[in-house]
Amino acid sequence: MRTPVFKKTTRWLSLAVGVLLSSILLTACGENSPSILNTYGPVASSESFVFWVILIIATLVFIFVEGWLVLSIFRFRERPGQATPRQIHGNLKVEILWTVIPMIILFVTLFYTIRGLFEVAPSAQSQQTGKTINVEAVGHQWWWEFYYKDYKITTADTMVIPADAVIHVDLFSNNVIHSFWVPALTGKTDLIPGHQNEKWFKADSNAVGKTFTGLCAEYCGTQHGNMRFDVKVTNANDFQTWISTQQQAAAAPDKNSMAGKGAELFQANCQSCHGIVGVNLKTNGGEGFGYDDPMKACNVPGQTCLVGPNLTHFGSRHLIAGGVLDWNVASCDPNAPDLFEKCNLAKWLKDPGAIKPGNDMAGAFTLTNDQIRQVIAYLETLK
Repeated sequence: MRTPVFKKTTRWLSLAVGVLLSSILLTACGENSPSILNTYGPVASSESFVFWVILIIATLVFIFVEGWLVLSIFRFRERPGQATPRQIHGNLKVEILWTVIPMIILFVTLFYTIRGLFEVAPSAQSQQTGKTINVEAVGHQWWWEFYYKDYKITTADTMVIPADAVIHVDLFSNNVIHSFWVPALTGKTDLIPGHQNEKWFKADSNAVGKTFTGLCAEYCGTQHGNMRFDVKVTNANDFQTWISTQQQAAAAPDKNSMAGKGAELFQANCQSCHGIVGVNLKTNGGEGFGYDDPMKACNVPGQTCLVGPNLTHFGSRHLIAGGVLDWNVASCDPNAPDLFEKCNLAKWLKDPGAIKPGNDMAGAFTLTNDQIRQVIAYLETLK
């Protein structure tokens, strides 16, 4: 016995709708996952609204067109002995109708798209209230560096911001085109060598205590997928405490300790690429290299800038290698016999090329296991 045609159609239609709804729901899984559907700021909310407008319009058009198509297939299918259907070619009313309706749909989409562009444009920053934090973001190969211009401090892989403050970001690249994107907070803006782009965004008060994933949204080489960063949102008091800590110079360890020997190894092998305030930098901004704006210098041909991250407060971070690895002091006891099995920092120093092929640190130097333990001991003091 054959299954009725309409029963099959209903079954497949239900399956298709279920798959579609499941895919929409799964895109927002994870509280801090990079999703434009779970927003915590006015810029991301504006962009998300445009997405929903276009999705709803497109879905309604799809349902109408496909529904009419399915109805036509079964309701007006050819039957034996059926006369030739009445032709509608040249019907002025019908032609006007199917011209005007798409125009209205496109104009509605255009209206909300243009309104969204104005809401997130750099010029819209002046309409925002709250303190402004000026940050320069530099895309390296392949990691992110953030310079807080007003406080003259530099950090890598993690941007710390206060809630309800306007974050103004100047974007630079010292190699190829990158794209700065934090889906939960702001949309994509390109970093183009030799050209300064800018953007702004805010995190609302509901974001306090949360950490959001940022991505490079423009293919920039073999490790493009491993070029991520975090945006950590705090309250105003905690942000000011963090700033005060970051402005301090690194503590000098006892020369006879394991950390002291690690400091000597740093000066002998690492300071040509990395900076530490009190060792080879005058301030956390990098003025020891002879320029007032260290991040902008990375965008000027022939100008010297640090190749690797500023390590002044490396011990307070939790991301290394451009976000490829997480690390914490508790998992990296330099005296532990299983250091190279449990400590991601040890794995990175042992063979950075194996973890992130093509990075600037790969092949730059070779350290013995004992020397790696000493360097780790030193880096853990940089808080």
